[in-house]
Amino acid sequence: MPVLDYEPLVLSPRREVPRLSPIQEEVRALKKERNAVILAHNYQIEEIQQVADYVGDSLGLSYHAQAAKSDVILFCGVHFMAETAKIVNPGRTVLLPDLNAGCSLSDSCPPDRLAAYKAAHPGLYVVAYINCSAGVKAQSDVICTSGNAIKIVQQVPADREILFVPDQNLGQWVSQRTGRKMRLWPGSCYAHVQFTVQALEKVRAQFPGAPIVAHPECVQAVRDLADEVCSTELMVGFSRSHPSDQIIVVTESGMLHRLRREVPDKTFIAGPTDSCACNDCRYMKMNTIEKVRDALKTLSPAIEVPEPVRSAALIPIQRMLDWSKR
Repeated sequence: MPVLDYEPLVLSPRREVPRLSPIQEEVRALKKERNAVILAHNYQIEEIQQVADYVGDSLGLSYHAQAAKSDVILFCGVHFMAETAKIVNPGRTVLLPDLNAGCSLSDSCPPDRLAAYKAAHPGLYVVAYINCSAGVKAQSDVICTSGNAIKIVQQVPADREILFVPDQNLGQWVSQRTGRKMRLWPGSCYAHVQFTVQALEKVRAQFPGAPIVAHPECVQAVRDLADEVCSTELMVGFSRSHPSDQIIVVTESGMLHRLRREVPDKTFIAGPTDSCACNDCRYMKMNTIEKVRDALKTLSPAIEVPEPVRSAALIPIQRMLDWSKR
């Protein structure tokens, strides 16, 4: 039986709710003082998830950002997510704990390159994965997340040729699921493409009977091996309903903290790579509980989006929010 060269990261069933640390209590006090709401992506560290008002995927975070009535939105995620919050709720102060928290997907599709491609290929209908900059969103027809991408693409007029940016793996999966041919931008999430069939076959051998649930940003060979391919939000429902007591989760390791919190009676095993027991996004992990505290203290770093870009980017984002409710 093949074995890993290291011990996999395993989160066993949670028996008790952990107490907050002094710095987490300080964050909660500052949040109240600043009239702030803390939104955290599923990939954030557990310390941040524990003090957040909402933890979720990009779609849920977008709805909550738009609906926020607080003076301050502290967005614990990466830069494009905080930009999205500012786009949909420009009257609020939007903070990001670390301005250097970027995204390889967003970097793969600079606005000027997209503009040049559109000029060379007029008439394309641009479906943009939300993991892109405000400048790219402003040039798109509709935005999508991994959770609603299939639903969004199904509503694009049938006579329009689609350009899907910037994730070629998610785009390929959506094309296969919908039957829509699409041009795919050559971008990928550096963290998700590190998962390999070889590493997953080894961990499955160590945990026979445990299903594999994988994110669609993974390469096709990994998706084909998985028992279920879905967004991080849908992983929660899959984990609740699947009869297995052990589940192998193939996405960024921060997701295991939420799964363990919301499905406390099951064991979650981090999908490994060929070189490590789990897979951390270095950008997501730039945010720390100390930086969260400092952002609330100083009300910085603040996100700003030029109004022409913001108003143009709002149109495809709002289209996504509206189409998602259909």
